[in-house]
Amino acid sequence: MELLDQLLLGLSTAATLNNFLYCLAGCVLGTMVGILPGVGPAPAIAMLLPMTFTLDPAGALIMIAGIYYGAQYGGSTTAILVNLPGESSSVVTAIDGHQMARQGKAGLALQVAAIGSFVAGCFATLMIALFAPILTAAALRFSAPEYFSLMLLGLIASIVLAHGSVMRAIGMCVLGLLIGTIGIDLTTGTHRFDFGMIDLSDGIDIVAVAVGMFGLGEVIHELQNGPSNRKANSVPFRDLIPRFSLLRPAVKPIIRGSLIGSVLGILPGGGALLSAFASYAVEKKLAKDPTRFGKGAIEGVAGPESANNAGAQTSFVPLLTLGLPSNPIMALMAGAMIVHGLQPGPAIARDQPEIFWGVIASMWIGNLMLLVLNLPLVGIWVKLLSVPYKMLYPAILIFCGIGVFTLNNSAFDIYVMVFFGLLGYVFRILGAEPAPLLLGIILGPIMEENLRRAMLMGRGDPMVFIERPISATLLIIAILALIIVAIPAVSRKKDVALQEERPANHQFEES
Repeated sequence: MELLDQLLLGLSTAATLNNFLYCLAGCVLGTMVGILPGVGPAPAIAMLLPMTFTLDPAGALIMIAGIYYGAQYGGSTTAILVNLPGESSSVVTAIDGHQMARQGKAGLALQVAAIGSFVAGCFATLMIALFAPILTAAALRFSAPEYFSLMLLGLIASIVLAHGSVMRAIGMCVLGLLIGTIGIDLTTGTHRFDFGMIDLSDGIDIVAVAVGMFGLGEVIHELQNGPSNRKANSVPFRDLIPRFSLLRPAVKPIIRGSLIGSVLGILPGGGALLSAFASYAVEKKLAKDPTRFGKGAIEGVAGPESANNAGAQTSFVPLLTLGLPSNPIMALMAGAMIVHGLQPGPAIARDQPEIFWGVIASMWIGNLMLLVLNLPLVGIWVKLLSVPYKMLYPAILIFCGIGVFTLNNSAFDIYVMVFFGLLGYVFRILGAEPAPLLLGIILGPIMEENLRRAMLMGRGDPMVFIERPISATLLIIAILALIIVAIPAVSRKKDVALQEERPANHQFEES
Protein backbone atom coordinates (compact mmCIF):
# COMPACT_ATOMS: atom_id res chain seq x y z
CA MET A 1 0.00 0.00 0.00
CA GLU A 2 2.87 2.36 0.83
CA LEU A 3 4.44 1.68 -2.60
CA LEU A 4 1.12 2.50 -4.29
CA ASP A 5 0.87 5.80 -2.37
CA GLN A 6 4.43 6.68 -3.40
CA LEU A 7 3.74 5.90 -7.06
CA LEU A 8 0.58 8.01 -6.95
CA LEU A 9 2.66 10.85 -5.48
CA GLY A 10 5.13 10.41 -8.34
CA LEU A 11 2.38 10.37 -10.97
CA SER A 12 0.82 13.52 -9.50
CA THR A 13 4.24 15.21 -9.92
CA ALA A 14 5.07 13.83 -13.38
CA ALA A 15 1.57 14.41 -14.79
CA THR A 16 1.51 18.17 -14.15
CA LEU A 17 1.37 20.13 -17.40
CA ASN A 18 4.91 21.54 -17.12
CA ASN A 19 6.54 18.20 -16.23
CA PHE A 20 4.50 16.42 -18.91
CA LEU A 21 5.83 18.85 -21.50
CA TYR A 22 9.39 18.51 -20.17
CA CYS A 23 9.08 14.74 -20.48
CA LEU A 24 7.75 15.08 -24.04
CA ALA A 25 10.58 17.47 -24.95
CA GLY A 26 13.14 15.05 -23.50
CA CYS A 27 11.69 12.09 -25.41
CA VAL A 28 11.61 14.01 -28.71
CA LEU A 29 15.15 15.33 -28.26
CA GLY A 30 16.34 11.88 -27.17
CA THR A 31 14.85 10.27 -30.27
CA MET A 32 16.50 12.90 -32.47
CA VAL A 33 19.96 12.51 -30.94
CA GLY A 34 19.60 8.74 -31.03
CA ILE A 35 18.92 8.90 -34.75
CA LEU A 36 21.70 11.33 -35.64
CA PRO A 37 25.06 9.51 -35.76
CA GLY A 38 27.85 11.39 -34.03
CA VAL A 39 25.61 13.05 -31.45
CA GLY A 40 24.37 10.48 -28.93
CA PRO A 41 22.82 11.02 -25.48
CA ALA A 42 25.99 12.01 -23.59
CA PRO A 43 26.91 14.97 -25.87
CA ALA A 44 23.23 15.98 -26.11
CA ILE A 45 22.71 15.99 -22.34
CA ALA A 46 26.03 17.78 -21.87
CA MET A 47 24.95 20.49 -24.34
CA LEU A 48 21.43 20.89 -22.97
CA LEU A 49 22.32 20.59 -19.28
CA PRO A 50 22.88 24.33 -18.71
CA MET A 51 19.48 25.05 -20.25
CA THR A 52 17.74 22.97 -17.57
CA PHE A 53 19.15 25.09 -14.73
CA THR A 54 16.24 27.54 -15.04
CA LEU A 55 13.71 24.70 -14.59
CA ASP A 56 12.52 23.34 -11.28
CA PRO A 57 14.53 20.28 -10.11
CA ALA A 58 11.83 17.72 -10.91
CA GLY A 59 11.27 19.09 -14.42
CA ALA A 60 15.01 19.23 -15.17
CA LEU A 61 15.62 15.62 -14.07
CA ILE A 62 12.52 14.35 -15.92
CA MET A 63 13.70 16.02 -19.13
CA ILE A 64 17.26 14.69 -18.85
CA ALA A 65 15.95 11.17 -18.13
CA GLY A 66 13.70 11.42 -21.22
CA ILE A 67 16.68 12.33 -23.40
CA TYR A 68 18.61 9.30 -22.15
CA TYR A 69 16.06 6.54 -22.64
CA GLY A 70 14.63 8.32 -25.71
CA ALA A 71 18.05 7.97 -27.38
CA GLN A 72 17.84 4.19 -26.93
CA TYR A 73 14.61 4.19 -28.99
CA GLY A 74 15.94 6.52 -31.69
CA GLY A 75 19.19 4.63 -32.18
CA SER A 76 17.35 1.48 -33.28
CA THR A 77 15.55 3.27 -36.15
CA THR A 78 18.68 4.15 -38.11
CA ALA A 79 20.37 0.90 -37.09
CA ILE A 80 17.57 -1.01 -38.81
CA LEU A 81 16.88 1.24 -41.81
CA VAL A 82 20.34 2.62 -42.58
CA ASN A 83 22.68 0.10 -40.93
CA LEU A 84 24.12 3.10 -39.07
CA PRO A 85 23.56 2.98 -35.29
CA GLY A 86 22.90 6.44 -33.93
CA GLU A 87 23.68 5.25 -30.38
CA SER A 88 26.36 2.75 -29.32
CA SER A 89 23.93 0.31 -27.69
CA SER A 90 22.07 0.00 -31.04
CA VAL A 91 25.12 -1.57 -32.68
CA VAL A 92 23.80 -5.03 -31.78
CA THR A 93 20.33 -4.24 -33.14
CA ALA A 94 21.84 -3.39 -36.53
CA ILE A 95 23.34 -6.86 -36.97
CA ASP A 96 20.00 -8.58 -37.61
CA GLY A 97 17.74 -5.53 -37.86
CA HIS A 98 19.27 -4.24 -41.09
CA GLN A 99 19.26 -7.73 -42.59
CA MET A 100 15.52 -7.87 -41.90
CA ALA A 101 15.14 -4.49 -43.63
CA ARG A 102 17.03 -5.77 -46.69
CA GLN A 103 14.64 -8.74 -46.79
CA GLY A 104 11.61 -6.41 -46.89
CA LYS A 105 10.84 -6.82 -43.17
CA ALA A 106 11.83 -3.33 -42.01
CA GLY A 107 8.34 -2.69 -40.65
CA LEU A 108 8.42 -5.87 -38.57
CA ALA A 109 11.90 -5.05 -37.24
CA LEU A 110 10.79 -1.54 -36.23
CA GLN A 111 7.66 -2.97 -34.56
CA VAL A 112 9.73 -5.46 -32.57
CA ALA A 113 12.21 -2.74 -31.55
CA ALA A 114 9.52 -0.29 -30.46
CA ILE A 115 7.31 -2.81 -28.62
CA GLY A 116 10.31 -4.51 -27.00
CA SER A 117 11.63 -1.14 -25.86
CA PHE A 118 8.24 -0.18 -24.43
CA VAL A 119 7.74 -3.46 -22.54
CA ALA A 120 11.32 -3.43 -21.22
CA GLY A 121 11.09 0.22 -20.18
CA CYS A 122 7.87 -0.39 -18.25
CA PHE A 123 9.29 -3.53 -16.61
CA ALA A 124 12.54 -1.76 -15.64
CA THR A 125 10.57 1.14 -14.16
CA LEU A 126 8.58 -1.34 -12.08
CA MET A 127 11.86 -2.89 -10.85
CA ILE A 128 13.10 0.58 -9.87
CA ALA A 129 9.87 1.24 -7.95
CA LEU A 130 10.12 -2.10 -6.13
CA PHE A 131 13.81 -2.19 -5.23
CA ALA A 132 14.77 1.49 -4.93
CA PRO A 133 13.08 1.91 -1.50
CA ILE A 134 14.94 -1.15 -0.17
CA LEU A 135 18.32 0.17 -1.31
CA THR A 136 17.45 3.64 -0.06
CA ALA A 137 16.60 2.32 3.39
CA ALA A 138 19.90 0.43 3.49
CA ALA A 139 21.86 3.46 2.27
CA LEU A 140 20.39 5.67 4.99
CA ARG A 141 22.24 3.46 7.50
CA PHE A 142 25.57 4.14 5.79
CA SER A 143 28.11 6.36 7.48
CA ALA A 144 31.36 7.87 6.17
CA PRO A 145 33.42 4.60 5.94
CA GLU A 146 30.65 2.83 3.98
CA TYR A 147 30.21 5.76 1.61
CA PHE A 148 33.96 5.98 0.94
CA SER A 149 34.15 2.23 0.23
CA LEU A 150 31.06 2.41 -2.00
CA MET A 151 32.51 5.28 -4.06
CA LEU A 152 35.80 3.41 -4.36
CA LEU A 153 33.92 0.34 -5.60
CA GLY A 154 32.12 2.50 -8.16
CA LEU A 155 35.38 3.91 -9.50
CA ILE A 156 36.98 0.46 -9.69
CA ALA A 157 33.89 -0.90 -11.47
CA SER A 158 34.23 1.85 -14.09
CA ILE A 159 37.88 0.82 -14.52
CA VAL A 160 37.05 -2.88 -14.78
CA LEU A 161 34.35 -2.33 -17.40
CA ALA A 162 36.26 0.25 -19.45
CA HIS A 163 37.51 -0.64 -22.93
CA GLY A 164 41.15 -1.52 -23.44
CA SER A 165 44.01 -1.40 -20.97
CA VAL A 166 43.26 -1.57 -17.24
CA MET A 167 46.31 0.60 -16.50
CA ARG A 168 45.07 3.24 -18.94
CA ALA A 169 41.65 3.23 -17.25
CA ILE A 170 43.32 3.55 -13.81
CA GLY A 171 45.33 6.49 -15.14
CA MET A 172 42.12 8.19 -16.35
CA CYS A 173 40.49 7.62 -12.98
CA VAL A 174 43.46 9.04 -11.06
CA LEU A 175 43.54 12.06 -13.40
CA GLY A 176 39.84 12.63 -12.69
CA LEU A 177 40.45 12.47 -8.93
CA LEU A 178 43.31 14.98 -9.25
CA ILE A 179 41.18 17.38 -11.30
CA GLY A 180 38.48 17.08 -8.63
CA THR A 181 40.91 18.44 -6.01
CA ILE A 182 41.47 21.73 -7.88
CA GLY A 183 40.23 24.76 -5.93
CA ILE A 184 39.90 25.76 -2.29
CA ASP A 185 40.00 22.97 0.28
CA LEU A 186 36.76 23.48 2.20
CA THR A 187 38.26 22.01 5.40
CA THR A 188 41.50 23.97 5.62
CA GLY A 189 40.85 26.87 3.23
CA THR A 190 44.07 26.04 1.35
CA HIS A 191 44.30 26.80 -2.39
CA ARG A 192 45.16 23.63 -4.34
CA PHE A 193 46.43 23.37 -7.93
CA ASP A 194 44.91 26.70 -8.99
CA PHE A 195 48.29 28.21 -10.09
CA GLY A 196 47.22 31.55 -8.61
CA MET A 197 44.24 31.81 -11.00
CA ILE A 198 41.09 33.17 -9.35
CA ASP A 199 38.90 31.35 -11.92
CA LEU A 200 40.18 28.01 -10.63
CA SER A 201 39.52 28.75 -6.95
CA ASP A 202 36.05 27.21 -7.20
CA GLY A 203 37.38 24.19 -9.08
CA ILE A 204 36.75 22.89 -12.60
CA ASP A 205 33.07 22.92 -13.56
CA ILE A 206 31.93 19.39 -14.38
CA VAL A 207 29.48 20.63 -17.04
CA ALA A 208 32.25 22.44 -18.95
CA VAL A 209 34.36 19.26 -18.80
CA ALA A 210 31.49 17.06 -19.99
CA VAL A 211 30.45 19.39 -22.81
CA GLY A 212 34.06 19.57 -23.99
CA MET A 213 34.82 15.85 -23.85
CA PHE A 214 31.50 14.58 -25.20
CA GLY A 215 30.27 17.51 -27.31
CA LEU A 216 33.34 19.14 -28.78
CA GLY A 217 35.36 15.89 -28.79
CA GLU A 218 32.63 14.07 -30.74
CA VAL A 219 32.42 16.89 -33.31
CA ILE A 220 36.18 16.74 -33.97
CA HIS A 221 36.05 12.95 -34.27
CA GLU A 222 33.06 13.04 -36.65
CA LEU A 223 34.67 15.68 -38.85
CA GLN A 224 37.81 13.59 -39.11
CA ASN A 225 35.85 10.50 -40.22
CA GLY A 226 33.95 12.37 -42.92
CA PRO A 227 30.29 11.92 -43.96
CA SER A 228 28.64 8.50 -43.66
CA ASN A 229 26.41 6.76 -46.16
CA ARG A 230 22.88 7.56 -45.00
CA LYS A 231 20.58 6.06 -47.62
CA ALA A 232 17.56 4.62 -45.80
CA ASN A 233 15.22 1.77 -46.72
CA SER A 234 11.63 2.96 -47.26
CA VAL A 235 8.89 1.59 -45.01
CA PRO A 236 5.20 1.67 -46.12
CA PHE A 237 2.90 2.72 -43.26
CA ARG A 238 0.85 -0.48 -43.52
CA ASP A 239 3.97 -2.45 -42.56
CA LEU A 240 4.10 -0.57 -39.25
CA ILE A 241 0.72 -1.89 -38.04
CA PRO A 242 1.47 -4.59 -35.42
CA ARG A 243 0.29 -8.17 -36.13
CA PHE A 244 0.62 -10.63 -33.27
CA SER A 245 1.16 -13.65 -35.53
CA LEU A 246 4.40 -12.06 -36.80
CA LEU A 247 5.44 -10.76 -33.37
CA ARG A 248 4.93 -14.07 -31.50
CA PRO A 249 8.58 -15.29 -31.93
CA ALA A 250 9.76 -12.08 -30.25
CA VAL A 251 7.76 -12.49 -27.02
CA LYS A 252 10.23 -14.67 -25.08
CA PRO A 253 13.34 -12.72 -26.23
CA ILE A 254 11.64 -9.48 -25.08
CA ILE A 255 10.98 -10.99 -21.64
CA ARG A 256 14.54 -12.35 -21.34
CA GLY A 257 16.05 -9.08 -22.61
CA SER A 258 14.01 -7.08 -20.08
CA LEU A 259 15.29 -9.26 -17.22
CA ILE A 260 18.94 -9.16 -18.39
CA GLY A 261 18.89 -5.40 -18.91
CA SER A 262 17.21 -4.73 -15.57
CA VAL A 263 19.96 -6.61 -13.73
CA LEU A 264 23.02 -5.46 -15.72
CA GLY A 265 21.86 -1.84 -15.83
CA ILE A 266 22.28 -1.56 -12.06
CA LEU A 267 25.98 -2.48 -12.22
CA PRO A 268 28.42 0.46 -12.26
CA GLY A 269 29.74 0.76 -15.82
CA GLY A 270 27.01 -1.56 -17.10
CA GLY A 271 23.99 0.14 -18.57
CA ALA A 272 22.57 -0.19 -22.06
CA LEU A 273 25.60 -1.33 -24.11
CA LEU A 274 26.65 -4.23 -21.90
CA SER A 275 22.99 -5.34 -21.57
CA ALA A 276 22.51 -5.41 -25.34
CA PHE A 277 25.61 -7.55 -25.98
CA ALA A 278 24.71 -9.94 -23.13
CA SER A 279 21.16 -10.38 -24.43
CA TYR A 280 22.35 -11.08 -27.98
CA ALA A 281 24.77 -13.72 -26.67
CA VAL A 282 21.99 -15.38 -24.63
CA GLU A 283 19.53 -15.46 -27.54
CA LYS A 284 22.15 -16.94 -29.86
CA LYS A 285 22.97 -19.57 -27.21
CA LEU A 286 19.31 -20.55 -26.73
CA ALA A 287 18.39 -20.60 -30.43
CA LYS A 288 17.69 -23.96 -32.08
CA ASP A 289 19.49 -22.68 -35.19
CA PRO A 290 22.19 -20.14 -34.21
CA THR A 291 23.27 -19.78 -37.85
CA ARG A 292 20.18 -17.56 -38.44
CA PHE A 293 21.77 -14.82 -36.34
CA GLY A 294 23.40 -12.17 -38.48
CA LYS A 295 21.02 -13.05 -41.31
CA GLY A 296 17.81 -11.42 -40.05
CA ALA A 297 16.80 -13.32 -36.89
CA ILE A 298 13.92 -11.54 -35.15
CA GLU A 299 15.29 -12.64 -31.76
CA GLY A 300 18.49 -10.69 -32.53
CA VAL A 301 16.43 -7.50 -32.60
CA ALA A 302 13.91 -8.21 -29.83
CA GLY A 303 16.36 -9.29 -27.11
CA PRO A 304 19.04 -6.56 -27.42
CA GLU A 305 16.52 -3.75 -27.93
CA SER A 306 14.62 -4.79 -24.80
CA ALA A 307 17.86 -5.19 -22.85
CA ASN A 308 19.36 -1.83 -23.78
CA ASN A 309 16.20 0.06 -22.79
CA ALA A 310 15.84 -1.82 -19.52
CA GLY A 311 19.55 -1.28 -18.79
CA ALA A 312 19.30 2.43 -19.54
CA GLN A 313 16.49 2.88 -17.05
CA THR A 314 17.73 0.72 -14.19
CA SER A 315 21.07 2.57 -14.35
CA PHE A 316 19.19 5.31 -12.45
CA VAL A 317 18.96 3.01 -9.40
CA PRO A 318 22.54 3.45 -8.03
CA LEU A 319 22.36 7.22 -8.51
CA LEU A 320 18.95 7.76 -6.90
CA THR A 321 19.47 5.33 -4.00
CA LEU A 322 23.22 5.34 -3.28
CA GLY A 323 24.41 8.55 -4.94
CA LEU A 324 26.71 6.50 -7.19
CA PRO A 325 26.73 7.41 -10.93
CA SER A 326 26.99 4.15 -12.89
CA ASN A 327 28.02 5.67 -16.26
CA PRO A 328 28.90 9.07 -17.80
CA ILE A 329 25.26 9.98 -18.40
CA MET A 330 24.39 9.30 -14.78
CA ALA A 331 27.43 11.41 -13.87
CA LEU A 332 25.88 14.28 -15.85
CA MET A 333 22.58 13.60 -14.08
CA ALA A 334 24.43 13.84 -10.75
CA GLY A 335 25.91 17.16 -11.88
CA ALA A 336 22.42 18.47 -12.67
CA MET A 337 21.19 17.40 -9.22
CA ILE A 338 24.09 19.13 -7.48
CA VAL A 339 23.48 22.36 -9.43
CA HIS A 340 19.84 22.26 -8.33
CA GLY A 341 20.91 21.88 -4.71
CA LEU A 342 20.14 18.16 -4.48
CA GLN A 343 22.66 15.70 -3.05
CA PRO A 344 22.53 12.47 -5.09
CA GLY A 345 21.69 9.54 -2.83
CA PRO A 346 19.12 8.30 -0.34
CA ALA A 347 18.39 11.72 1.18
CA ILE A 348 16.30 12.65 -1.88
CA ALA A 349 13.80 9.83 -1.31
CA ARG A 350 13.56 10.76 2.37
CA ASP A 351 13.49 14.57 2.14
CA GLN A 352 12.00 15.21 -1.32
CA PRO A 353 9.94 12.13 -2.26
CA GLU A 354 7.94 14.06 -4.87
CA ILE A 355 11.12 14.51 -6.95
CA PHE A 356 12.36 10.95 -6.39
CA TRP A 357 9.06 9.30 -7.30
CA GLY A 358 8.23 11.92 -9.93
CA VAL A 359 11.30 10.92 -11.95
CA ILE A 360 10.41 7.22 -11.63
CA ALA A 361 6.75 7.75 -12.61
CA SER A 362 7.78 9.94 -15.55
CA MET A 363 9.54 6.92 -17.08
CA TRP A 364 6.19 5.17 -17.58
CA ILE A 365 4.76 8.29 -19.21
CA GLY A 366 7.89 8.70 -21.33
CA ASN A 367 7.87 5.10 -22.56
CA LEU A 368 4.27 5.46 -23.68
CA MET A 369 5.15 8.71 -25.47
CA LEU A 370 8.05 7.01 -27.25
CA LEU A 371 5.88 4.13 -28.44
CA VAL A 372 3.41 6.63 -29.93
CA LEU A 373 6.18 8.80 -31.40
CA ASN A 374 8.41 6.17 -32.93
CA LEU A 375 6.30 3.99 -35.23
CA PRO A 376 3.96 6.54 -36.91
CA LEU A 377 6.72 9.13 -37.35
CA VAL A 378 9.47 6.86 -38.72
CA GLY A 379 9.45 8.70 -42.06
CA ILE A 380 10.06 12.06 -40.37
CA TRP A 381 12.83 10.73 -38.13
CA VAL A 382 14.68 9.18 -41.07
CA LYS A 383 14.55 12.49 -42.97
CA LEU A 384 16.80 13.92 -40.23
CA LEU A 385 19.59 11.84 -41.73
CA SER A 386 19.51 13.99 -44.85
CA VAL A 387 20.76 17.00 -42.82
CA PRO A 388 24.41 17.48 -43.90
CA TYR A 389 26.86 17.29 -41.02
CA LYS A 390 28.46 20.53 -42.21
CA MET A 391 25.20 22.21 -41.15
CA LEU A 392 24.77 20.16 -38.00
CA TYR A 393 28.15 20.63 -36.33
CA PRO A 394 28.09 24.47 -36.25
CA ALA A 395 24.73 24.25 -34.44
CA ILE A 396 26.25 21.77 -31.95
CA LEU A 397 29.21 24.08 -31.32
CA ILE A 398 26.90 27.08 -30.78
CA PHE A 399 24.76 25.11 -28.29
CA CYS A 400 27.90 23.98 -26.48
CA GLY A 401 29.32 27.50 -26.26
CA ILE A 402 26.08 29.21 -25.18
CA GLY A 403 25.28 26.49 -22.66
CA VAL A 404 28.69 26.57 -20.99
CA PHE A 405 28.91 30.37 -20.95
CA THR A 406 25.51 30.70 -19.23
CA LEU A 407 26.74 28.51 -16.33
CA ASN A 408 28.62 31.37 -14.65
CA ASN A 409 28.60 34.04 -17.39
CA SER A 410 32.32 33.36 -17.60
CA ALA A 411 34.52 33.16 -20.69
CA PHE A 412 36.90 30.99 -18.65
CA ASP A 413 34.40 28.11 -18.82
CA ILE A 414 34.60 28.32 -22.63
CA TYR A 415 38.39 27.87 -22.41
CA VAL A 416 37.86 24.87 -20.11
CA MET A 417 35.41 23.38 -22.60
CA VAL A 418 37.82 23.82 -25.53
CA PHE A 419 40.74 22.39 -23.54
CA PHE A 420 38.82 19.28 -22.52
CA GLY A 421 37.36 18.94 -26.02
CA LEU A 422 40.87 18.69 -27.47
CA LEU A 423 41.92 16.46 -24.59
CA GLY A 424 38.91 14.21 -25.21
CA TYR A 425 39.87 13.88 -28.87
CA VAL A 426 43.44 12.91 -27.87
CA PHE A 427 42.06 10.34 -25.42
CA ARG A 428 39.89 8.87 -28.19
CA ILE A 429 42.96 8.51 -30.43
CA LEU A 430 44.86 6.83 -27.57
CA GLY A 431 41.93 4.50 -26.85
CA ALA A 432 41.36 5.89 -23.33
CA GLU A 433 37.74 6.04 -22.19
CA PRO A 434 36.53 9.31 -20.63
CA ALA A 435 34.04 7.61 -18.27
CA PRO A 436 36.52 6.86 -15.41
CA LEU A 437 37.86 10.43 -15.64
CA LEU A 438 34.39 11.98 -15.44
CA LEU A 439 33.35 9.75 -12.54
CA GLY A 440 36.63 10.59 -10.79
CA ILE A 441 35.94 14.33 -11.05
CA ILE A 442 32.42 13.94 -9.61
CA LEU A 443 33.12 11.31 -6.95
CA GLY A 444 36.56 12.62 -5.91
CA PRO A 445 35.39 15.51 -3.67
CA ILE A 446 32.68 13.30 -2.08
CA MET A 447 35.24 10.55 -1.43
CA GLU A 448 37.68 13.03 0.10
CA GLU A 449 34.98 14.40 2.42
CA ASN A 450 33.93 10.93 3.58
CA LEU A 451 37.55 9.81 3.95
CA ARG A 452 38.22 12.69 6.34
CA ARG A 453 35.03 12.00 8.30
CA ALA A 454 35.87 8.31 8.53
CA MET A 455 39.38 9.05 9.80
CA LEU A 456 37.90 11.38 12.43
CA MET A 457 35.53 8.59 13.47
CA GLY A 458 38.46 6.19 13.77
CA ARG A 459 40.69 8.81 15.41
CA GLY A 460 43.23 8.46 12.63
CA ASP A 461 43.13 4.64 12.50
CA PRO A 462 42.50 3.36 8.92
CA MET A 463 41.23 0.08 10.40
CA VAL A 464 37.85 1.84 10.69
CA PHE A 465 37.24 0.78 7.07
CA ILE A 466 37.93 -2.88 7.88
CA GLU A 467 36.20 -3.12 11.24
CA ARG A 468 32.80 -2.13 9.82
CA PRO A 469 31.30 -5.18 7.98
CA ILE A 470 29.61 -3.36 5.08
CA SER A 471 32.66 -1.20 4.37
CA ALA A 472 34.98 -4.22 4.54
CA THR A 473 32.73 -6.21 2.17
CA LEU A 474 32.66 -3.40 -0.39
CA LEU A 475 36.45 -3.04 -0.26
CA ILE A 476 36.97 -6.80 -0.68
CA ILE A 477 34.65 -6.84 -3.74
CA ALA A 478 36.55 -3.88 -5.24
CA ILE A 479 39.95 -5.51 -4.70
CA LEU A 480 38.77 -8.87 -6.10
CA ALA A 481 37.32 -7.18 -9.19
CA LEU A 482 40.59 -5.41 -9.87
CA ILE A 483 42.65 -8.60 -9.35
CA ILE A 484 40.39 -10.72 -11.56
CA VAL A 485 40.39 -8.26 -14.47
CA ALA A 486 44.20 -7.98 -14.24
CA ILE A 487 44.50 -11.70 -15.11
CA PRO A 488 45.56 -11.76 -18.81
CA ALA A 489 42.97 -14.36 -19.90
CA VAL A 490 40.13 -12.44 -18.26
CA SER A 491 41.39 -9.15 -19.67
CA ARG A 492 41.41 -10.56 -23.22
CA LYS A 493 37.85 -11.87 -22.86
CA LYS A 494 36.70 -8.52 -21.46
CA ASP A 495 38.17 -6.67 -24.44
CA VAL A 496 36.46 -9.04 -26.87
CA ALA A 497 33.11 -8.52 -25.11
CA LEU A 498 33.34 -4.75 -24.67
CA GLN A 499 35.12 -3.73 -27.87
CA GLU A 500 33.03 -5.81 -30.22
CA GLU A 501 31.17 -2.70 -31.36
CA ARG A 502 34.30 -1.17 -32.90
CA PRO A 503 34.66 -3.56 -35.84
CA ALA A 504 30.90 -3.55 -36.11
CA ASN A 505 30.87 0.22 -36.45
CA HIS A 506 33.61 0.03 -39.06
CA GLN A 507 31.52 -2.43 -41.01
CA PHE A 508 28.47 -0.13 -40.84
CA GLU A 509 30.43 2.84 -42.12
CA GLU A 510 31.63 0.86 -45.12
CA SER A 511 28.30 -0.73 -46.01
